[in-house]
Order: sequence, then structure tokens, then C-alpha cells
Amino acid sequence: MDLNLTQEDIAFREEVRQFVATALPQDIKDKVFKHQRLENTDYIRWHHALDDHGWGAPSWPVEFGGTGWTALQKLIFEIESFKGGAPRLLPFGLSMIGPVLMKYASPEMQQRFLPRMLRIEDWWCQGYSEPGAGSDLASLKTRAEKTPEGYVVNGQKTWTTLGQYADWMFCLVRTDPDAKPQRGISMLLIDMRQPGVTVRPIKTLDGGHDVNEVWLEDVKVPYENLVGNENEGWTYAKYLLGHERTGIAGIGLCYRELQILKDLAAEVQWNGKPANQDSRLKDKISLIEADIIALEMMLLRIASDSTQGPGPQASVLKIRGSEVQQDLAKLQLEVMGLNGWPYSPSWLEAGSDVFGPGHEFAAAASANYFDMRKTTIYGGTTEVQKSIIAKQILDV
Repeated sequence: MDLNLTQEDIAFREEVRQFVATALPQDIKDKVFKHQRLENTDYIRWHHALDDHGWGAPSWPVEFGGTGWTALQKLIFEIESFKGGAPRLLPFGLSMIGPVLMKYASPEMQQRFLPRMLRIEDWWCQGYSEPGAGSDLASLKTRAEKTPEGYVVNGQKTWTTLGQYADWMFCLVRTDPDAKPQRGISMLLIDMRQPGVTVRPIKTLDGGHDVNEVWLEDVKVPYENLVGNENEGWTYAKYLLGHERTGIAGIGLCYRELQILKDLAAEVQWNGKPANQDSRLKDKISLIEADIIALEMMLLRIASDSTQGPGPQASVLKIRGSEVQQDLAKLQLEVMGLNGWPYSPSWLEAGSDVFGPGHEFAAAASANYFDMRKTTIYGGTTEVQKSIIAKQILDV
């Protein structure tokens, strides 16, 4: 595979840079570079700007309203938009349930839900993990019982990212309790605004509210909201997780955090000199930059070779992307030194002019370090990913 950029690729990269520079609202850009909290309206505004330009679904085929971009174009877009300060595109619709519906759902379900994802007319969340079924997802206990009108769902989901904003949840439920664990699972689309759905916040280590627990009590779901066939949800779940894990690699995020790291190392003083003059820190920055370049090449190779959607190779990307993100957060905090440790979540609210001691990024560095602890857990723990690699790639 030729990894050199053509003149067309270079022109496309410049087009993306110019678009982000002009279309991304400055207040969102400021929040992103300062690691401040983003509101749901910030994500929606950026999605609208992209959709107005015809880029609402960068990873989708043209027939579903997407761009039809090549793997390289999608990679260029991700890197350049992140470098320019854009927030991530919400993955739950575009890169998780969206591809599942394209592959497995009926034309009626596709027409009902897919067009609304382009502008986040529906905000989606994921109903996979449960208190007793995280890494061992096949042991989930949320059940869906049949009635003449449809399913009645009871159970609990947890670690539901941004579920406080959600209109819809794609949810794994047990529809056949007597079948083998993976064979008795179905995927339902659940209206989050109906009676019986309760969302409760979970505060994370950085003091933020990104995840939730969701209680489902006698929630009614019509049969038309079943994705594909009953008791085949495990197949759809694995397909979705491949897309999620590829996205978790976060190559654009890595490049942006690398640039933030370099800028901080040039600004922050260590013993009266810029931190980037320290030879050991320079070595660490060079090594992690090499890791990011290697991750990009791996991501591009897998994306280009994939014809059936992400396979077990997505687990390799998930592990390395998670580790690199944690290493970047650790190095940013290291640059901040002792000033990075005192921390209050209120320092990261937009409009706050109090940011603690030292450099104004100090609070953000510690918060990001705390928050990045989760990357090797969500989307399937590193241990689970290694088991997938051992069984499906190494055949051991």
C-alpha cells in the first residue's frame, strides 16, 4: 500500500484545514484546547456545521447520506479536524449503531433512523454494560419479555456515556433465557424519554459527568424496534464493537494532544529554562511521537484492507490507542510538575477564570490524566482485547 500523499490528498487536507478554521465556532475551539467541559449543544453545533457542508457522516457511504471518502480521506479529516480544535464526532449514532443499521436493519428502520443521525436530531447512547456484565458482556441479565403489543424490558445498564442527553438507546437484552448466553440476546432500539427509563449520574475520577446508570422498569418496546432478527443480537454487538474499538484508537486526538504537549513543554519553565530543553523529556516526546506515527500506519492499513468491517485487528488498535492516550496525558502532567496536582472540577467549566496554581493548563492536565485511566477499560478491557487477539489472530 502506497502511504505517500498524492496532490489530490494534499489538496483535500488543505480543504479540511480551511473548513475547520472558518466553520468551527471559536468558543468551542477554546474549550477543546483548554480541556474544558463541552455541552451537548457544542457537539450539535459542530455536527450542523459539518452537515451543512455535506460532511455530516464522514465514514458513511454516499447512498446513506455520507461522503463516500476513502480510508485515507477519513483519516486526513479526523487528524486535521482534531488538530484544528474540533470536538469529536459523537460516535454512538455515526460510527456505532449507524453501521449496524446499514448492514442488518430493514429498509424501513434505516429510513426512519439514519437520516436523523446526520444532524443529531436523535441523540443516541449505548446500552451494553451492566453491573454484573462488563467485560463478560454475554452474561447480561436485562430481559425483554414478549407481549401481544411488543417487548417489555426490565433491567439495568451502566457506564452509559452521555445518556443524560439521549433520545434513543441501542440496547442488548436477553430474549431467550434458556439458550446459550450468546444465542439468547437481541438488540432493541429504546425510546429514552418514555416512562420507566431512569437515568442516574455517575461521577468519574476527574469530577465530570459523562457516564450514567440507566434503570429500565417495565419499558415498552414495539416489535418494529427489533434490529435484525431475534436472538441474533450478539452478531450485531460484535460488529458494532469492531467499529467502536477502531474509533477508540483516537489518532486525531493523539496528534492534537501531542501538539498541546509540545506547546506546554516550550512554555513551562523547569529550573529557569523551558521544559523542552530537558534531554530526558525530549526523548520521551520523540518516542511517543513515533508511537503515534506507528499507530496511524496501523490504522490506515487495517482500514484500507477491511472489506467486511473491522475484525479482530480492531483490538490491536484499541490497545495501542488507549495506551498512547494515557502516555500523552501522563507526559502533559509531568510537564506541569507539582502545579498539576491540586485540582477542582469547577476550574474546567467554561467561563471560569480560576485555574489553580502555575500554568493555566495545570488543572486540565491533572483532570485529563485522571480521565484517561478509563481508556484501557471502556470498549472492552485490555485483558479482553488480548484474549481476542490470542484466539482470533494468533489462534492459540
